[in-house]
Amino acid sequence: MNKIKGLKVFKTKHFYDKRGYFVEIFKKKFLKKNFIFSCISHSKKNVLRGLHLQLKNPQGKFLTVIEGKIFDVVVDLRRNSKTFGRYFSIILESKDKKSLYIPEGFAHGFLCLKKSIVCYFCTKYRDKKSEIGIIWNDKNLNINWPVKKPILSKKDEKNLTLEEYLELVKLK
Repeated sequence: MNKIKGLKVFKTKHFYDKRGYFVEIFKKKFLKKNFIFSCISHSKKNVLRGLHLQLKNPQGKFLTVIEGKIFDVVVDLRRNSKTFGRYFSIILESKDKKSLYIPEGFAHGFLCLKKSIVCYFCTKYRDKKSEIGIIWNDKNLNINWPVKKPILSKKDEKNLTLEEYLELVKLK
């Protein structure tokens, strides 16, 4: 399954009864990280968000799908990592009771396979000035996305190739 050091997939606990369900999403005893910022995204089917990262103040992220189903992708951009430039993908859905922890130093994105609500917990605040992205269909990454023509934001349409990103970070 996952051979990228630091990535963790968690099985969450769901408690069901006639009223509905209650979910335990995160317990600090399983992942000793200080999450200081959380947000939710709501997206239509075929929306692709990413691949995003922050150059300064990189964020660790813990995410779970509250409603729907996503194809989630992370790319290892940690300079000294044995898996630098490799990606990991997983399908996460509200029914499967899984969450994903992504350490600092990864680009992250996801494609909504149906209308979805995704909840993120982050280790750092959003730093708009250091946000950057890798283009979703970069040939060097060769990610096998389940959709050929996703819905992208104008910002994500202009994301860098992996090669352009590597040139940029060399200059800094």
